[in-house]
Amino acid sequence: MRIRGVGQAREWGAAHPWAVDAGLALLVQAAVTMPFVVPRPPELEPATWSAYGLTALTVLPLVWRRRAPMAVLLAVLATSTLYRLALEGPGQPLPYQGLLCVYTIAVLAPPWQRAVTAGLLLVAVPVSVWLNTQSARELTFSLFVFAAAYVLGRLTDARQRAHLVEAERAAARERARIAREMHDILSHAVSLMIVQAEAGPVAVRRAPERAEAAFEAISATGRDAMDQLRRMLGVLRDEDSGDGRSPQPDLAELPALLDRVRAGGLDVRYETSGGLAGLPAPLAATAYRIAQEALTNTVRHARARTATVRIDRSGALLTVLVRDDGRGPRAAPGRAAGHGLAGMRERAAAHGGTATAGPGPDGRGFEVRAELPVPSPAEVGA
Repeated sequence: MRIRGVGQAREWGAAHPWAVDAGLALLVQAAVTMPFVVPRPPELEPATWSAYGLTALTVLPLVWRRRAPMAVLLAVLATSTLYRLALEGPGQPLPYQGLLCVYTIAVLAPPWQRAVTAGLLLVAVPVSVWLNTQSARELTFSLFVFAAAYVLGRLTDARQRAHLVEAERAAARERARIAREMHDILSHAVSLMIVQAEAGPVAVRRAPERAEAAFEAISATGRDAMDQLRRMLGVLRDEDSGDGRSPQPDLAELPALLDRVRAGGLDVRYETSGGLAGLPAPLAATAYRIAQEALTNTVRHARARTATVRIDRSGALLTVLVRDDGRGPRAAPGRAAGHGLAGMRERAAAHGGTATAGPGPDGRGFEVRAELPVPSPAEVGA
């Protein structure tokens, strides 16, 4: 809750920069007011309202510090010099306005403005110390605090740039994930529908009951694809959607997928071992997608009659094996370079696993094997 509150405060501040700057100006004004309300020694002249009013003029430009940081710094230097030379007002323990200006320039300004600022400070700070106490100690301290403000600003700029780069990388990873999901959904559905539609005319003439089943399978495949796409688009539109509303499938949906593949004429055997209950949802979805894409390749390229899908959980390893009796990779050049197989490898790698594809046993058919580590409950909850 605490971290979430900090994040919400940052988001609000980014959306309302003027309010943040006005708040900072008020905070600085409160700080420079302190010497005016603290009783002064009897030998010093009492603080005047004109001196206090001039302090407000040194603070007011801070409201525009993001819009024109150099102009604000010059305004602060000018009003602070006027305060020092024209009025006998209380001194300040720290140059709050100048420190905030230097920090802002270090964060937002281009290099040439930062260089100009450094030159101005090398002149303004010694002059200010000479007009005030002519103390080497004050000069050293003033140079230190201004240098610290500048270094803090540069560190803030570096952190913001790093966050921006990470956000861009996260967006790229999300685009790649969505592209994989779209590819798997559409490629599988369209491949099955094409195969079933091509077999339809022959079945109408020779086995009308098979034609009816093929048309029903086309309809079911299309509805399933549309449902998955609607769920995915719904999550994309809802920024606050959680994992529970994610459109990721589960291994429990794999038998229905195999039924749709069988309706296209491919005899698919399904085998499981080791118990698949309790798998983390992202891992189960990856296993489902790998099996789906492997079957899609079989339907599109292999000209196979049978295929076997085996899901095996052995200890901390989940193995997905899809094997067909088709013509194998040699008769289908370019398969290994397709987006589907690359997507399988990316999905497996995201879980710290591997995915390989190649000839089946004795060089016959085609085989896809993925090995995915199963995280422990402690790792899932981390």
